[in-house]
Amino acid sequence: MATLSLEERVAALETDVAHLKTKVAQEESRGDLPWWEQIFGAFEDDPLFEEAMALGRAYRESLRPRDDEEIAPD
Repeated sequence: MATLSLEERVAALETDVAHLKTKVAQEESRGDLPWWEQIFGAFEDDPLFEEAMALGRAYRESLRPRDDEEIAPD
């Protein structure tokens, strides 16, 4: 594989950025919802999602020191 010069690499990046800007402008002009709004509510009333959230909460709480435990100095 040939090594590209700095100018060639910058030109390739500029082409990619121009392509991405065009794509974003097209999506904005269509009025599509952002991805995060498209998936909002996808797990509503899903028992597996609720279980995953409960397990995550329990894990995070298990990492907190209890009131009766002494915190070790650094």
